[in-house]
Amino acid sequence: MTRGVSQVDRRVDRSRRQLHTALVALILERGWDRVTVRAVCARAGVGRSTFYVHFADKEDLLIGGIDHVRDDLRDQRRSSSPFGFVRGMIEHADGSRRLFRAVIGKRSGLAVQRRFRQVMLELVTDELTARGIRGARAATASRFLAGALVELLIAWVDGDSRTSPAELEHAYIELAMPVLRTLAR
Repeated sequence: MTRGVSQVDRRVDRSRRQLHTALVALILERGWDRVTVRAVCARAGVGRSTFYVHFADKEDLLIGGIDHVRDDLRDQRRSSSPFGFVRGMIEHADGSRRLFRAVIGKRSGLAVQRRFRQVMLELVTDELTARGIRGARAATASRFLAGALVELLIAWVDGDSRTSPAELEHAYIELAMPVLRTLAR
């Protein structure tokens, strides 16, 4: 019997999920700096050769998880409300505060931090593009708004804030709306 593409795809997906789950568990137990590829493979029950077929290193594995979050946020985007992805991002960060601190905070790899910032920039750029805002001013505004969102999320997750996700979303949108109005002129 010949294995079909869907069976191979399922095996690949299963291996990737197992590796990602193992990485997350180890980060929460040990912290980012003390996680090794060998430990991730042992926890996931896969060989190192399987790991390296899919990922270059632990940063690459984690970046794949960040990209998955981005794709989910794009799917949830509500076109009628400004920055519809923000609530989903805040709720994701809220639901995984310890992991967020470990991988986006100062203890993570630089590649992971860069990718997270890039994903936030992509989502903000998507928002501005959907509103017909393009060009150099839009690129500058995208960086400004994405940077503000990243810093706001980090401060919220790191602090012992009593601010709810809805309140944080409202604060971000309230501060971002003058930028949208300026760009619309």
